[in-house]
Amino acid sequence: MITGTTKLIAHLGYPTESFKAPLIYNPYFEKNGIDAVVVPMGCRPEDYPAFLKLVFRLSNIHGALITMPHKIATMALLDEASTNAKVAGSCNAVRLDPNGRLIGDMFDGEGFVRGVLRKGKKVEGANALVVGAGGVGSAIAASLAKAGVAHLAIADANETTAAALLDRLKTYYPHLHVTIGSLDPTGFDIVVNATPLGMRRGDPLPIDVDRISPSTFVGEVVLSKEITPFLEAARARGCTFQVGTDMLFEQIPAYLEFFEFPTTTADNLRAIAKLG
Repeated sequence: MITGTTKLIAHLGYPTESFKAPLIYNPYFEKNGIDAVVVPMGCRPEDYPAFLKLVFRLSNIHGALITMPHKIATMALLDEASTNAKVAGSCNAVRLDPNGRLIGDMFDGEGFVRGVLRKGKKVEGANALVVGAGGVGSAIAASLAKAGVAHLAIADANETTAAALLDRLKTYYPHLHVTIGSLDPTGFDIVVNATPLGMRRGDPLPIDVDRISPSTFVGEVVLSKEITPFLEAARARGCTFQVGTDMLFEQIPAYLEFFEFPTTTADNLRAIAKLG
């Protein structure tokens, strides 16, 4: 039930038809008696800078979830951004501080890393390869750096994109060993596909799976299919792996903490979500 005391969380993006967050957050709020609601708000890019400022003028606004195509544009509209957001170059959560300042963070990578840790894989001191330096790849790289990996390798077909991520990582993690370019997964403890490869039938594999060690932890970001051809091949090699939707569910407890709501587990959220 939405009342005059309900805390409003705007879910900002365009278009809104594919939004999943309300189907996860709102059942959780209802079950736990939390007087809050996530509301999808379709905002076109040309209207977004003015609208973000305006929506935070509402007296009952509590925060905002930011999705495509606004994650990058949000960075210029914040008063303060986390290191994760600065390294990723994008933001997917905004709240007001007590002084009315807009504070932004990025949780895509946090969700990925939390999932890896919960599956028992050590991240601190590990060697990690992230294939794809776009929005989600940059976010995962940022969180892996924050978690203390020893060597972070970035591979992207767009050399400019990879070099820009390298520069941001070096700025905020000057002692981290970062390399770019190679797709060879040999010797890595963690390998992540952060590209769209696997969304469409017939897509090539992002890397040569035959070169992945069975002891390597393999992660996927594609959400449209749980076991992508890449994960299927990695599983056949004997690798432990993480599916794309794990990243989605694992980041929500981090969001809840950011918004200062009671937190929960990814398993609990999966059990009560109404995704159909």
